[in-house]
Amino acid sequence: MSVLAEAIKEILEENIIKVVISNKANKDVKYNKINIALKEKNNKQYYQIEKFTDKQVFHENIDKSQLEEKLIEKIENNYKQVSAWSETTTFDLKISKKGKVHLSKRKSDNAKMVNKSHNKEKNYILKEGMIIEPLIDLGVFTKEGKVVKSKYDKYKQINRFVEIIDDEIKKNDYKELTILDFGCGKSYLTFVLYYYFVKIKNIKVKMIGLDLKKDVIKKCNDIAKSYNYENLHFELGDINGFKYNNKVDMVITLHACDTATDYALYNAIKWNSKMIFSVPCCQHEFNRDMKSDNFSILTKYGIIQERIAALMTDSVRGNLLEAVGYKTQLLEFIDIAHSPKNILIRASKGNVSKEKREKAIEEVNRLIKEFNFNPTLYKLLKEDSLI
Repeated sequence: MSVLAEAIKEILEENIIKVVISNKANKDVKYNKINIALKEKNNKQYYQIEKFTDKQVFHENIDKSQLEEKLIEKIENNYKQVSAWSETTTFDLKISKKGKVHLSKRKSDNAKMVNKSHNKEKNYILKEGMIIEPLIDLGVFTKEGKVVKSKYDKYKQINRFVEIIDDEIKKNDYKELTILDFGCGKSYLTFVLYYYFVKIKNIKVKMIGLDLKKDVIKKCNDIAKSYNYENLHFELGDINGFKYNNKVDMVITLHACDTATDYALYNAIKWNSKMIFSVPCCQHEFNRDMKSDNFSILTKYGIIQERIAALMTDSVRGNLLEAVGYKTQLLEFIDIAHSPKNILIRASKGNVSKEKREKAIEEVNRLIKEFNFNPTLYKLLKEDSLI
């Protein structure tokens, strides 16, 4: 075993949290410096290697068991200095021009250096320290604007939804928007979105929430008044048949059950809305109709049929939106561990080519024929000769 290998073995007798390899042995060595840091993801520890050139940084992840081999490979004949830290010890390894290795170590408290998170701290749009009344009343924030520890997942979910909307909003310099929230329920997300538009983006909005429950509508209007959210109000009504005669820039549907989502999307299309954000909920229509001789394996087991039918429902909705001129994405709204209903449809009015629109409707027609589907949104658009 070489002297270098022996020195590295001695260093690795402790649980190393960070290594810095520097001082190139010659100008032909590719990387100016190499950092290695202990990380943790999904309760599994590993090392992340960062290799620095003058203008770029390259990353590589390795298993903990590979560290000794990687250190020898990267240091030998390439670098003259290595610093390493465990929680209790600092190591300094120096290699002379003649290859002589000198290792020194000293006791030190390096516990503060431990940062095992793979990702940098998330720069949320709704930041801690903001006094956001809906989040306080929802129990996500304390009165001082701090995230309640037990509500951190909810905080992340709300931020995720706002981020998805923000990605679309920042593409244009909007000064004012009219927004309809179908099936708003008593969720505080509508209030959070109003805060985001008015307080963070400085956009003048007129926001209307629609729900079937009279007591919910009254309560929501009272809350909006208590927050002084002047341009947010709630109305009693059914998504199917709801009439609104002015322009609508954005339509939001959160957990509108079964075909209620289809009626909301249909209204958004009829209004020529610029943006649509829809998180579907229970989806029974395709599951009821689903039959296939060629793919009977998908209908053989109830749980498989139910899940496949739900995914097909949203695929068809996405394609129909494309067919009428919307650039459409299906995104993961929240982690599936928190809810299986985690797909969000994001659509924006755009220049969708004729070829893409035709292909989208052809794909829908093939699926309908194969599985005996009769989708509500498809029927509504057909009746209006929109597809």
